[in-house]
Amino acid sequence: MFRRVFLLSVFIASATAFAAEQYAGTPPPKPDVPYLVVADNVTATEVSEASQQTGKKDDIIYVIAGSNSSAKTPLPSPVFVLQSETLNPDKLQVYKLDIRDGHREIVFSRKKPPKPYTLTVTRYSDNLFKLEVDGSLPPGEYSMTPEGSNAVFCFAVY
Repeated sequence: MFRRVFLLSVFIASATAFAAEQYAGTPPPKPDVPYLVVADNVTATEVSEASQQTGKKDDIIYVIAGSNSSAKTPLPSPVFVLQSETLNPDKLQVYKLDIRDGHREIVFSRKKPPKPYTLTVTRYSDNLFKLEVDGSLPPGEYSMTPEGSNAVFCFAVY
């Protein structure tokens, strides 16, 4: 009898350890917009569209209006929450942006394409996700963008 109770308790403990992580914070007000999470507060990332230009040697330059984002975080390893309706969180990539002539930009060249920062995606529920940047981001301007899209969700680390 003791053995059965022990095995049952081990099974329950194991199942609990592998259960989905629960989100207890403020829910995102809008779907398909990543929100920065700082303590118990959520702040919407700056939603914009990058314009595409051709640079030297067939480089592609993506330009975003404004020299800095309104969404800022002091955390070098930012955490986001996303309620997804159409946006696939597994297709999001984070890139560091350069500030030039009053706008933000990133250059994609054939010789040296920029490398995205990796994101860890955790499912809270059917359409609610936690996105964590792996590692630390140096202070600066960043863009989270769906792969193959000009849509951008900008934020700054200070």
